[in-house]
Amino acid sequence: MKAIVQDRYGSADVLELRDVDKPVAGENDLLVRVDAAGVDPSVWHLMTGLPYLVRAFGYGLRAPNVRVRGTDVAGRVEAVGANVTRFRPGDEVFGTCDGSFAEYACAHEERFAPKPANLTFEQAAAVPISACTALQGLRDQGRVRPGQKVLIIGAAGGVGTFAVQLAKAFGAEVTGVCGTGKADLVRSIGADDVIDYTRDDFADGARRYDLILDTAGSRSLSHLRRALTPRGTLVIVGGEGGGRWFGGTDRLLKALMLSPLVSHDLRGLFATQPKEDLRLLRELIEAGKVTPVIDRTYPLKEVPDAVRHLRNGHARGKVVITV
Repeated sequence: MKAIVQDRYGSADVLELRDVDKPVAGENDLLVRVDAAGVDPSVWHLMTGLPYLVRAFGYGLRAPNVRVRGTDVAGRVEAVGANVTRFRPGDEVFGTCDGSFAEYACAHEERFAPKPANLTFEQAAAVPISACTALQGLRDQGRVRPGQKVLIIGAAGGVGTFAVQLAKAFGAEVTGVCGTGKADLVRSIGADDVIDYTRDDFADGARRYDLILDTAGSRSLSHLRRALTPRGTLVIVGGEGGGRWFGGTDRLLKALMLSPLVSHDLRGLFATQPKEDLRLLRELIEAGKVTPVIDRTYPLKEVPDAVRHLRNGHARGKVVITV
């Protein structure tokens, strides 16, 4: 089968389309014929091996342990393991795996859920990582409640576009922060107000928020706290900058250490993609409360270009690979 393979860390040029062996489903696994795969920032981090802390978490110190890139996936079940009871060949599914930038992918059945009936495979592939991250940031860490004022930083990005819609579904008053040219998109998905960060400072004291979900990952904690109500909550999702060793995780660690000393609740998020959250997202999507925003699609052979496009910050919503 064809797959995007990475043998070493480096730039997008280390990603190559090659012929590899087709995976085989274990007793608890699904073998999925991939129709589409999502691209998220973790692809860039695993491709480069940066920050170095990434390598210490089992991804490989000198070279990637998993050679085929990609995590988000949507497709049709090709085969099931002997112990699988929830799915059968032909079912349309979405979820996560190790190595979705390929014609076939394999993972435990717990990592999949039935595909939302009203989505294409391309739309479904945009959901798992980014939507679960937004959901867990708002619901679990942010404990969002109806009527709260919520600020979504990076509102036009992959996580941000889901966060705006989910916050509205939870009954919050939502303000999105984005760059010039993306305000109309953020309003179209439900934001009550939009701030163009190139022109205005959301922390100028004019407005304060009960909950800030920061998906953009570079502003200082002191700057973010100026926009919170006296007992507001800040949830940091990922991060950029911070050097080659820790990257944006240093800001998250600082938030966790500072939180007990201040009135604000400062939290970080390391998201997962449990089947329960995938099922909830499916219900919200089929009810019309959440719709994936696709920036553009690329064929499998152009994965390096897709990663560059995402890394350059041009994407409005999700970038998706079609297989």
